[in-house]
Amino acid sequence: MAISSPLASLLGVTPAAWALIAVALSVGLLTLLIAWGKVQPLLAFVAAALAAALLLGMPVESIPRSIDKGIGDLLGSLIVIVCLGAVFGKLIADSGAAQRIASYLIGVFGSARMPVALTLTGFVAGIPLYYNVGFVLLVPLVFSLVYQSGRPAVALAIPLLAGLSIAHGFLPPHPSPTALVAQFHADMGRTLLYGLMVSVPTLIIAGPLFAMTLKRIRAEPAPMFRTGLRDEAELPGVFNSFATALLPVWLLAAATAAAALPIADPALKSAVAFLANPMIVMLIALLVAVCTLGLARGRQLAVLMSGAQDAMRDIAPILLVIAGAGALKQVLVDFGVSAQLGTQLGALPVPPLVLGWLVATLIRICLGSATVAGLTAAGIVAPVVQASGIDPSLMVLAIGAGSLMCSHVNDSGFWMFKEYFGLSLKDTFRSWTLMETLVGVFGLIFVLILSAFLG
Repeated sequence: MAISSPLASLLGVTPAAWALIAVALSVGLLTLLIAWGKVQPLLAFVAAALAAALLLGMPVESIPRSIDKGIGDLLGSLIVIVCLGAVFGKLIADSGAAQRIASYLIGVFGSARMPVALTLTGFVAGIPLYYNVGFVLLVPLVFSLVYQSGRPAVALAIPLLAGLSIAHGFLPPHPSPTALVAQFHADMGRTLLYGLMVSVPTLIIAGPLFAMTLKRIRAEPAPMFRTGLRDEAELPGVFNSFATALLPVWLLAAATAAAALPIADPALKSAVAFLANPMIVMLIALLVAVCTLGLARGRQLAVLMSGAQDAMRDIAPILLVIAGAGALKQVLVDFGVSAQLGTQLGALPVPPLVLGWLVATLIRICLGSATVAGLTAAGIVAPVVQASGIDPSLMVLAIGAGSLMCSHVNDSGFWMFKEYFGLSLKDTFRSWTLMETLVGVFGLIFVLILSAFLG
């Protein structure tokens, strides 16, 4: 449906120009509501979607229908995957598998290469764990190592948190990249493969190399954050921990490889397609984790499921953000704005991947939330992906990189890092904010290199 707004006619503005103005105003309203008014993101998204619809002159009776469709379509394809991922991550955390992975890697690399061990710990444990869970779970490990080795806490923590952050921004089954995959109709397995290729060099730069410049920053950790590690005897085995925590990666990689094979048998082809579905992959991973990290170690199913209830409560706010982003996106799609916006943005002298990164970066700076920044940017640049023919998996990664840029005082992660480590604002900017910015900048650079390599 094409847009024909009375306001555009009244102001003498072309429909294409008015579409850009309406989107800018609605995103500005979204920013104001969340950043200044502290409005819950779902409500802010719905208000922004209503504002966009009214500015664009949409028939009022169609607006609720469009919002309902956007919420339903996006959540319908994601809610089971994201919830299964949350429960899986909670089980990895509660079982002690994440701590076992950390202690094993530190033991293998030794004290001389402790930053490298913590970098790998953050990345490997970050794949199944959601960011906040990983932060709270693994930061006490950093404090323990600080007291044992006498090394600067910030220089040890940044490699760990860089790994967590990169996994959170680039790799399915984390909510933001998973939702971006759905928005762009990308392939989950391919996105994961490309994400791993981009993540490793980015992690080396933003993790251990950058940490070498932070040795003079002195932290004063709050006493309440210095405990929380379990006794080693209570933890699961090394192989069990690694194999189970990384199971979604192995399964998605195997499913992607199998799907690329020329299979003639229709029954076998259907079975491969079924097993390659991300929902089935996460369900299999969860069932295996319940057995290997729970039942096989004498834990009762009822106890395991109590942790699942906690995970559902933790993931609910993220699902509401995803739902709100779907509402705004659908308003733009249903009434022709996406097509007009795609034409306007596509004409800019900026490569599509850089454009997606820039839009996500601007929204991240304004709003603070990486998830909101990524999903909002996806709704804006989706038509550019279709028009340019760019690989949607690469756009997922470019937007993911932009959504991590320039974390500052409007980001909860900024304050968690500052308070846990007892830092001044200056030192928090010098360490945390710069680390996140390095992740965003070099993430984009390696996405562009990968794009050029793939042709």
